[in-house]
Amino acid sequence: MNIDEIIDRIYLLPTASKESLKQNITEVNHPKGFCLMEADKVIPYIYFLRNGIARAYASTENNDITFWFGTEGEPIVSMKSYVDEKPGYECIELLEDCNLYQLETKKLKELFNKDIHVANWGRKFAERELVKTEELIISRQYKTALERYKDLLKEKPHLLQRVQLGHIASYLGITQVSLSRIRAEMK
Repeated sequence: MNIDEIIDRIYLLPTASKESLKQNITEVNHPKGFCLMEADKVIPYIYFLRNGIARAYASTENNDITFWFGTEGEPIVSMKSYVDEKPGYECIELLEDCNLYQLETKKLKELFNKDIHVANWGRKFAERELVKTEELIISRQYKTALERYKDLLKEKPHLLQRVQLGHIASYLGITQVSLSRIRAEMK
């Protein structure tokens, strides 16, 4: 997905505003397994996946808990770093070789002060991320593992071909054995 499509999905900008934003975006490439963001560090960038897939996870004493997958066109952001310039709690690992668009948060915030259209784009960006977080919390609190799995099949079926089942089980909040059981029941 190209950067114009990604920007437009968030909020349509006038041409001049869009060009100002694009002038601050660079393309970067990282290999599978690369740690794009580390927990307990301030992350000074927002990324958008041109192609590839990533996962966000938090580490516990015993394991990693995956709580998000990002695919083509999606943003990768530590909201705590973006909003408060404080260390985030998540790690972001690339699960495939990835091409990303990188935007320095400081430069974006400078554009907010210069261009109301870019500021509105940033507001819409943050609102969309908030809604995704809210949906994740509601799903975890009110849906069964089977319902969460069915939602995943409906919304992101390609993940099953691209992501290890252990990561998917963790994302669903279940063990890999439980995931295998659910998958067998659905056949």
